[in-house]
Amino acid sequence: MDWKLELVAVPVSDVDKAKAFYVDQVGFNADHDHEVSEEIRFVQLTPPGSACSICIGRGVTEAEPGSVEGLQMVVSDIHAAHAELSGRGVDVSDVQEFPWGSFVFFADPDGNRWAVQQLPKRD
Repeated sequence: MDWKLELVAVPVSDVDKAKAFYVDQVGFNADHDHEVSEEIRFVQLTPPGSACSICIGRGVTEAEPGSVEGLQMVVSDIHAAHAELSGRGVDVSDVQEFPWGSFVFFADPDGNRWAVQQLPKRD
């Protein structure tokens, strides 16, 4: 049996501001935006090429806005990813090189923290 992680809730304080950040600046696809009730709004966003999405909104998690860290995406070209993010106005770190890969880091408007990794070449 396959066990697929397909959705991660990311707590935000302003749904519209966060949606604009992830779609307009980071480049995620806006898959769904449903106002279920006054208490629940479900917004699903997916990084291009990813099988896993994030959801933001009202009533989707009780976690504090900005409390998520360790979210990670993998790209084939970290320098191109850095250029794309910085070109879209994301406050992204410089490229950092480690034995386990090359990384850039950024946070959303609430402080939820992301890493973007280019895996090292394998022998």
